[in-house]
Amino acid sequence: MAKFFIDRPIFAWVIALFIIVLGAVAIKQLPIAQYPPVAPPAIVINATYPGASAQVLEDSVISVIEQEMNGSPGLAYMESVAQANGSGSITISFEPGTNADLAQVDVQNRLSRASPRLPAAVTQQGVRVDKSRSNFLLFTILYSDDPATTPTMLGDYASRNVLPEIQRIPGVGQAQLFGSEQAMRIWIDPQKLVSFSMSSAEVVAAIRAQNAQVSSGSIGELPNVAGQGIAATVVVNGQLATPEQFQNIVLRANPDGSTVRLRDVARVELGAQTYATIARLNGKPSTGIGVQLAPSGNALATAEAVRKRMAELAPYFPAGTKWEIPYDSSRFIQISIGKVVETLLEAVALVFIVMFLFLQNWRYTIIPTLVVPIALLGTFGVLLALGFSINVLTMFGMVLVIGIVVDDAIVVVENVERIMS
Repeated sequence: MAKFFIDRPIFAWVIALFIIVLGAVAIKQLPIAQYPPVAPPAIVINATYPGASAQVLEDSVISVIEQEMNGSPGLAYMESVAQANGSGSITISFEPGTNADLAQVDVQNRLSRASPRLPAAVTQQGVRVDKSRSNFLLFTILYSDDPATTPTMLGDYASRNVLPEIQRIPGVGQAQLFGSEQAMRIWIDPQKLVSFSMSSAEVVAAIRAQNAQVSSGSIGELPNVAGQGIAATVVVNGQLATPEQFQNIVLRANPDGSTVRLRDVARVELGAQTYATIARLNGKPSTGIGVQLAPSGNALATAEAVRKRMAELAPYFPAGTKWEIPYDSSRFIQISIGKVVETLLEAVALVFIVMFLFLQNWRYTIIPTLVVPIALLGTFGVLLALGFSINVLTMFGMVLVIGIVVDDAIVVVENVERIMS
């Protein structure tokens, strides 16, 4: 093999250049992370049953879904959590090597078979199926200097205008809102309800019946009478939008002509959809968005893209609203990778100095020094082909292998000198 390349030096240089180009292209496409993913793939199912206890949620929702998940290809084990506020989750872990995308599709298909047996309130809230991601890449916070701006207003604005923009950024796997959207809150007074001999079920039924978007039809559509040339679509007031409209909902009409309206038994206000999350930044009310990295995403590029997108959206924020990123794990990743790269360069320099001191020959020193970067660039191409990422462990492995590469290069150089002589 040595004689083959001695007789064909141009061919050897072509192979070396090909490896260099391959490695340079691979570096641009490899995902960057602090540590490699070692945990088996997992899929998380989140369900909400408003007003239900943990036991009711376990019996009517969690157990039904778990029965359908049994037998999923590659399933290792399941674990579920039911909370007292009516929210629960099922984490389905699969065997290492299982394709997470195919596993998510299979879980979604099995969940569709269990949906008809779930309570109507659960299906109305929606059951989410997501890939398990334990770590957040960064948190972006919206806060306002205006005392009139409430956290609910910030959360509603972030949910409608900021969250969708972040979710569309390449490399973002999931973006979670730590805040609440605005919602119409109806606080029923039990004593007033009893005084009118009514139940909460009647109130809910009246709200559903009078707060609905319906198709009201049209007037004058074909077939019509001769000579009629006008057709119109009937427009009716559908879903209600203001607290006053909700207050005027009729709960009961009495024979004497009097009515019981929603305002007679409840207090209606525009508040938060949920009060479970409160965010503050330096003592100021705020709302946050947690960004999780996609499995194949580049942490550094994704964090930079989020910062750039937030800077583009900032001029359109409401008056007094500002943004800040108090937590960004990509900084630690950049520092870790930078230190390893620094160690790698120092190792190459030390190898060059030691070889020159012991071999006392510039040729024997330069050849192994050129071999090291070519071998490392080729390694990046192999990492891309095998689906690995640039992380602390892979870079540390390259630092350790420099000694082996230099040792082999010295042996090859001595063998080439022997053959040429």
